[in-house]
Amino acid sequence: MLRIKRVPTVVSNYQKDESEEVARRGGGCGRNCLNKCCIQGAKLPLYAFKKLNEVVCDKGLPEFENREPPVAFLDSLLLGEWEDRMQRGLFRYDVTACETKVIPGQHGFIAQLNEGRHLKKRPTEFRVDKVLQPFDGNKFNFTKVGQEEVLFQFEASEDGEVQFFPNAPVDAENAPSVVAINVSPIEYGHVLLIPRILECLPQRIDRDSFLLALHMAAEAGSPYFRLGYNSLGAFATINHLHFQAYYLSVPFPIEKAPTEKITSSDGGVKISKLLNYPVRGLVFEGGTTLQDLSNTVSDACMCLQDHNVPYNVLIADCGRRIFLFPQCYAEKQALGEVSAELLDTQVNPAVWEISGHMVLKRKKDFEEASEENAWRLLAEVSLSEERFQEVYAFISEAIATHGLLEDSDGKSESLEDADAVNNPPCAMVTGTQECLVLQ
Repeated sequence: MLRIKRVPTVVSNYQKDESEEVARRGGGCGRNCLNKCCIQGAKLPLYAFKKLNEVVCDKGLPEFENREPPVAFLDSLLLGEWEDRMQRGLFRYDVTACETKVIPGQHGFIAQLNEGRHLKKRPTEFRVDKVLQPFDGNKFNFTKVGQEEVLFQFEASEDGEVQFFPNAPVDAENAPSVVAINVSPIEYGHVLLIPRILECLPQRIDRDSFLLALHMAAEAGSPYFRLGYNSLGAFATINHLHFQAYYLSVPFPIEKAPTEKITSSDGGVKISKLLNYPVRGLVFEGGTTLQDLSNTVSDACMCLQDHNVPYNVLIADCGRRIFLFPQCYAEKQALGEVSAELLDTQVNPAVWEISGHMVLKRKKDFEEASEENAWRLLAEVSLSEERFQEVYAFISEAIATHGLLEDSDGKSESLEDADAVNNPPCAMVTGTQECLVLQ
């Protein structure tokens, strides 16, 4: 992995004081933001990807013609531009200096000590008991970030071929999708994919936005570059539609967990349940086309949204596999059902933590990290078996509405008897074995 030396931190545009003395410098609001006040006439790099929903190869990835893309999407463009912003000091802290280790044990949970994120991350500004909430332009949203935080525009190619334009005009009328840095990063290359940014969409998945995220995963072409999504109520902190993504060259525990097939869709998407993992979840993979896979998962997500069930999504394996986790940790917090010991860690289990990358905020928790502790925390995230079956029932009904599910080869579609799910130890356990430290 590339390493970046520590650089002096400068304040990002949207972190500056928004007083009148700052406004009106050189037109617009004076902050060179992404809102309509400053975006007219702006130019940003544009990566136009080839739509990949027509042909899928045996491994589930779209087939490419034997031609070199105009720029290496992951290494040169995304990570290269991310490093440039690091050198320019646009992050709130140096995430490359954070300690990271693999915790000994069967699952290989990953622990990171990230005290800077705890101290400097933007607080949540909305209710956590409602998954769907209207966009509020008075609260922080991504149109307020500086244009220097944007790495590139990310759009489908009009002529069906990959193209890159280093200095393309921003078409404000058509609301471009952009990739920007996360100024409070969790890991190397941590970025945000913001679909149709100027439409100011609330944090809710739709079919088009999810397909865009799958295209980004496929375009990156690396199993170590993953995308994640947190709904409101499942520790999203900004109510403006976005996905997160970063690069970490270690398998996530969730990617190694065994699964059991439940059923398949008419479009060839296999739906399975997770086994031997502390959080109950569904796994989607395959499909005749990328669109089939995307539609199946997005329909499941929209169903959860409509039923006010918080959830997290991990897009893994270059877009081949998608993990969906309905969760209830915030609800348990509100009801006083989470132990003080877990609350004291101040860990909010969102998509990365659920996937096995534990972002810890206290040195004590990092030094005492153990598989038992990670399992115990994540078990509090999971729905009960009874509730999970109820949720799966209306997910399967929603998917069937748009494309009938096939028979599950004689197997029952019940989700009972998942092996070893939610059997955490009853107490916090201090880690005593040496941990593999990632360089």
